[in-house]
Amino acid sequence: ALFDTPVVCLPQVAILGTGIVQKKPVVVTHNGDDSIAIRQTVFLALSYDHRIVDGADAARFLTMVKDRLEAGDFDADLGI
Repeated sequence: ALFDTPVVCLPQVAILGTGIVQKKPVVVTHNGDDSIAIRQTVFLALSYDHRIVDGADAARFLTMVKDRLEAGDFDADLGI
């Protein structure tokens, strides 16, 4: 499957589901010029308990995860 919707089970508050990573054509902008390139993409699905987690906070978290994955700069975090 490309993606699914994870189910939050108590005592969890949230769960991040990932689909399969696959290559797709995407639009890439470099120096103001658009081009089509092959990139690896994945669907991310965040399920959370609305009684505990605010939707805006969850959206910011998912955006941060997306931005960090797209940047691909993990050296500092991994201690490499």
